[in-house]
Amino acid sequence: MLFGDAPDAMRPLWFEIGFGSGEHLAAQAAANPGVGLIGCEPFLNGVVGALGHIREHDLTNVRLHMGDALDVLERLPDASLSRVFLLHPDPWPKARHAKRRFVNPGPLDLIATKLAPGGELRIGTDHATYCRWTLMQMGNRADFDWLAASPADWQVRPADWPQTRYEAKARRLGHEVWYFRYRRR
Repeated sequence: MLFGDAPDAMRPLWFEIGFGSGEHLAAQAAANPGVGLIGCEPFLNGVVGALGHIREHDLTNVRLHMGDALDVLERLPDASLSRVFLLHPDPWPKARHAKRRFVNPGPLDLIATKLAPGGELRIGTDHATYCRWTLMQMGNRADFDWLAASPADWQVRPADWPQTRYEAKARRLGHEVWYFRYRRR
């Protein structure tokens, strides 16, 4: 049992890719105590920040991995996730670096395999190139439905989407922020 209390099969499992300092991860864990959250972050400072949030709020429903999220995703059972977060990823803005972006066919195929039907992929960015890239890549996929019915659905942060420090910084700098929500078919 990954979370030590109820059988894991009874607990929805959420996954955050690159959680930064963990403020979003911790806020989601606190607001959703019946959900298990796995967060992956390659940088030590981010993991230390997340551990501080976990200790401060006495969160027992979070597990952390310091390293590549793809390594953990590959090990999860298919259709085991009900939500995946990719918030303010490195935009790799140069065209020659686009292959390094997380929103690409390979990682998206893996996420689609690990998300249960009806599961949700959330992507947030304040980078215009990444916004366009996300629209292009996700628009090519037959395994996800975009949950936007109007511009406000992707231009206004949903109430259950805690702000990250990257988003706060983007707003201070006057950047637009886009909130993508996709449902796994």
